[in-house]
Amino acid sequence: MKYLRTAVFPVHTPRNRDRVDRMLKVLFGILLLSASAAAQTSPKADTWKPLKFFVGVWEGTGKGEAGDAKVEREYKFVLDGKYLQAAHRSAYAPQTKAKEAAHEDLGFFSWDKTRGHFVFRQFNSEGFTIQFLVSSISDDGKTFVLDSEINENIPKEMRSRVTYRILNDGEFTETYEIAEPGKDLAVYFSKHFTRKK
Repeated sequence: MKYLRTAVFPVHTPRNRDRVDRMLKVLFGILLLSASAAAQTSPKADTWKPLKFFVGVWEGTGKGEAGDAKVEREYKFVLDGKYLQAAHRSAYAPQTKAKEAAHEDLGFFSWDKTRGHFVFRQFNSEGFTIQFLVSSISDDGKTFVLDSEINENIPKEMRSRVTYRILNDGEFTETYEIAEPGKDLAVYFSKHFTRKK
């Protein structure tokens, strides 16, 4: 600092010393602004990239303990792109074990910055809610495993697991497993979706 002062102006007068200090402050301010602008224009990693495949409207079929069903689902970003919404409907064939003719659920994926994981909260038409952690995404980005963390209005000890498998650009499957307290996971329902739009 002392070298800079003497190199630009002789620093034997208070007036010259003030000039040098002002110049150094201006230079420092310019450097800070340049660094800030560079940071704002550098590209950010796309947090949502693994899940963007699902955005769109899907239809397909389902089989499971409740019977056969026609299924529909739409994924779309909501609330300024901060959440990925999944709206689902299953319509059961007549004469099935299903208590209702249709099942609906509304879910939201969010990004938990603290844990570095996606979280999925699913609200079901039967009145129960499950929070899942997206516990793994395969290296090829084609298999997603969601494990239940919190249950509301069903036994707390009940476990659920959902596995999505991307088959190609226009198809994926979903396997839904449940385990009652003290039991192993078993397939409850499986669905096959094709892209509608």
